[in-house]
Amino acid sequence: MAFGTQDSTDEVMNEINMTPLVDVMLVLLIIFIITVPAMQHSVSVDLPQASVQPEDIKPQTLRLSVQADGSYALDGAAIDDAALEQRLQAAGLQEPAPELHLSGDKNVRYERVAQAMAMAQRAGVRKIGFVTNPQP
Repeated sequence: MAFGTQDSTDEVMNEINMTPLVDVMLVLLIIFIITVPAMQHSVSVDLPQASVQPEDIKPQTLRLSVQADGSYALDGAAIDDAALEQRLQAAGLQEPAPELHLSGDKNVRYERVAQAMAMAQRAGVRKIGFVTNPQP
């Protein structure tokens, strides 16, 4: 027994053994050959025809504008704070929930806009959009 020498049987094998891979591929090929014709045959069923049209219920849109002096206008008509809150309460109970489109004058204090948004939130109006004029 000599140290430092290696037998030819102890060498590291650096080739991939292809036999198991070929065996697995052949088994998969046979499985697919058997199952594909079974998948092609289908049972025809005469199903009844129904005409269903989805309901397109558009939510109501409330247009609230805040004037330069801080007064409110709902859908083009002037309205005071108490009446606005009542209208928003009634709108918050509707199904589907209405959308509130809020537009404010360029010179109005933000406080009035924030008060309108707070009233809408308390009333249950969850969809609020801001209306602006595009730049020329």
